[in-house]
Amino acid sequence: MTFKVGDKVRWSSHGAEAHGKVVRVAHEDGEIAGFQYRASRDDPRYIVELEDGRHAAHTEHALKRV
Repeated sequence: MTFKVGDKVRWSSHGAEAHGKVVRVAHEDGEIAGFQYRASRDDPRYIVELEDGRHAAHTEHALKRV
């Protein structure tokens, strides 16, 4: 399953469930809030905006569509 910008998603975060919206699909390495992530065309990272405005980068396998 792949995700696109605007998709609402959920994932496990520190034993709880977090929710957000995909705001970008990264195909290149990058950094969010001091966290470095690796991404490529074959292994993209989904940049998600949490409900509180923070951002996170996740793999396709970590996310589930809401």
